[in-house]
Amino acid sequence: MGEKAVVTCALTGVLTDPKQHHVPVTPEEMAREARAAYDAGAAVMHVHFRRQEPGKGHLPSWAPEVAAEVIAAIRAACPGVIINQSTGVVGPDYAGPLACMRKIRPEIAACNAGSLNYLKARSDGTWAWPPLLFDNPVEKVGAFLDVMAETGALPEFECFDVGIVRCVEMYIKTGMYRGDVEYNFVMGVESGMPADPDLLPILTKLAMTGANWQVTAIGRANIWPLHRRAAELGGQLRTGLEDTFYLPDGVKVTSNGPLIETLVRYAREVGRDIASPAEARKIMHLR
Repeated sequence: MGEKAVVTCALTGVLTDPKQHHVPVTPEEMAREARAAYDAGAAVMHVHFRRQEPGKGHLPSWAPEVAAEVIAAIRAACPGVIINQSTGVVGPDYAGPLACMRKIRPEIAACNAGSLNYLKARSDGTWAWPPLLFDNPVEKVGAFLDVMAETGALPEFECFDVGIVRCVEMYIKTGMYRGDVEYNFVMGVESGMPADPDLLPILTKLAMTGANWQVTAIGRANIWPLHRRAAELGGQLRTGLEDTFYLPDGVKVTSNGPLIETLVRYAREVGRDIASPAEARKIMHLR
């Protein structure tokens, strides 16, 4: 049997509208969804924070008090769970994610490791949204890494393209970061890496020797062969309502639980058991 798999649940997305999809927003909803994922086998909860005012739940919040309430509810519902905080923000003002990190002191925090033209084109040739630059210049990456070092969070280097994977080693070489390396290969964004299982051997070859890695697979049916290949190759596993609403058979889910159950089944089918939160801390060398 291979090394136990660490399973992460991405509980909710950045801008997904709760009026259209069953995504959690309030601390109580986040705790309920975290418990469903925890019971299914997730040791790590990747969290985004949302505005709590009526009618504003589709918008992100970087209010530290909101973050603290959400995290307290999740930790109460899921003993020993590991918190992974999202930090992605467009533009030069990133004080909010840093303030939230200092407030909740997550064990893991996303570190978006490079910039990407975040694009999607419709079948009629129009943009699905106005062309957007997800800007992560070196000085911004460095600011996040400094606060992660200050708070004791493990950076999870989010890599949307092959060149961004290669940047991570440069951050190590130049002294921007010292410590264990964790890659997250984000696949399925239309202007980034496709959700193609054949890319995984290339990406793992480019990653630093001995580093942990996982896949964020965005899409519908096309993502599940990618998850299975990640399980086969020894990667850590992640899914949730941030990444997909669909099971392999095309059924749309309304909760994170069935998505995590599917990942757990994939891991066990390739001979891997599932890491508890305590085991996941050892595998990832967390504080």
